[in-house]
Amino acid sequence: MNPSCNLFIVGPTGAGKTSIGRRLAEHYQLAFVDLDQEIERHCGVPVGTVFELEGEAGFRRRESDMLDHCTQPQGIVLATGAGAVLDPVNRQRLAARGYVLWLQAGIEQQLERLARDTKRPLLAGEDRRAKLAAMREAREPLYRELADLVLPDEHESVHAATQRAIALIDTHWNRTRAA
Repeated sequence: MNPSCNLFIVGPTGAGKTSIGRRLAEHYQLAFVDLDQEIERHCGVPVGTVFELEGEAGFRRRESDMLDHCTQPQGIVLATGAGAVLDPVNRQRLAARGYVLWLQAGIEQQLERLARDTKRPLLAGEDRRAKLAAMREAREPLYRELADLVLPDEHESVHAATQRAIALIDTHWNRTRAA
């Protein structure tokens, strides 16, 4: 058990981290932070542009800096980017500064949810299924290692997944109050 006043959400692209995270923040009366949106706000350009200009390595550096900044306040729900867990320092920060919820999503669900999405640079081009499978292989062990709690994929609405998450979180999260 990881007592904390922060709730951090990790999981693959298309798992619902932002959609469910907003609803969890509202339910628990906490501030909501979306890491990718904070990077965009700070840089003044979309994540795709950061990838285009600086490559994935440049984006990951910015992501790590922003994650450090965003995880320091108390009393937040943070939706991370799917690849934020790739950096061991990010994983250490997430584990030390919050309670980590892993939202699982199957590849079929990801493909369905991301069918019209053209803003994710790592999914650009052909064969999204293969790209998602490769990301899953690299990231799933890291999500597993980091997670305090897992919300399995049940291919349901955001509302239903949020309600299930709340029931699970209420049973397991030893929530300390922000100072």
